[in-house]
Amino acid sequence: MNALTFPILRLLADGKFHSGEDIARHFSVSRTSIWNALQHAEQLGVEVFSVQGRGYKLPQPVALLDEQSILSTLGDQAALLQIEVHDHLASTNSYLMQNIHAARHATCVAANLQTGGRGRRGRSWHAGLGASLTFSLLWRFQCGASALSGLSLAVGVALMRSLHELGITSSQLKWPNDVLINREKLAGILIELQGDMEGPSTAVIGMGINLNLPDKLKQQIDQPVTDLASAADDTINPNHLLGILLKHLTHVLAAFEQGGFATLRDEWTQHHAYHEQNVRMLMPDGREIHGVVQGITEDGSLLVTTAEGVQRFISGEISLRGL
Repeated sequence: MNALTFPILRLLADGKFHSGEDIARHFSVSRTSIWNALQHAEQLGVEVFSVQGRGYKLPQPVALLDEQSILSTLGDQAALLQIEVHDHLASTNSYLMQNIHAARHATCVAANLQTGGRGRRGRSWHAGLGASLTFSLLWRFQCGASALSGLSLAVGVALMRSLHELGITSSQLKWPNDVLINREKLAGILIELQGDMEGPSTAVIGMGINLNLPDKLKQQIDQPVTDLASAADDTINPNHLLGILLKHLTHVLAAFEQGGFATLRDEWTQHHAYHEQNVRMLMPDGREIHGVVQGITEDGSLLVTTAEGVQRFISGEISLRGL
């Protein structure tokens, strides 16, 4: 990592032109050093415009993550959480999984730029600078991993509460771990667990939310997607968004610890985009099973009426699609 890259990007975050000479003077380095740092930014996938006689600029203004801004949104709950903001990580989930024993309970790791994000079923999560909010929350449970069925759905409830607080009332859930608007993906959840089936366990709860996806990035994604810039009347600051998300996550996870997903099931069902709808289930072996969604069990399994009667599906490698 070039040590100058992100300090320069912070300077360019206003979306205005800055001359190479002014940037070099600001950091007391040569213009060649500035050029090298911005070449590194482009290698990370950050688009930087360079115009002779005017200098460098980002395609649009970008609100970068800031620990104090996030904590101010959390208010009294700030004391419960350990916030780490990184300029660049391959994956916030991978970072926490690698540090799972050292990280304290309720550690949140967020990245301004995530270049190797992962989703379910081996998919990549595409996230450019300012395009997405990507973060992970480490949460330690006293119960075993076997008692955490439905955790990803519980996290979905927290996401819906947060979006509704921000006025995004058109958002819906898709079993087991996506958020949609008009059947286009807005956000995804990836949970990784470590621990005994019956003893204490740790969950790393990863989340990616599309903020403002450029067309170039949308073209790399293999499904219909949307972003908050398209759904919200006003610009949503990612620091404020993350603070609200963490606030609702702590409430939901506390409820989940007390009563499991059963206490959140009705709320989740109210937001399910495919409740009582015709769907097709894409199975790991390539089969397709068609049916009508009936509901969700207390452990987060999906109930679907098929040609063989009511069948129960657990998330695993199954993918749900509408008809």
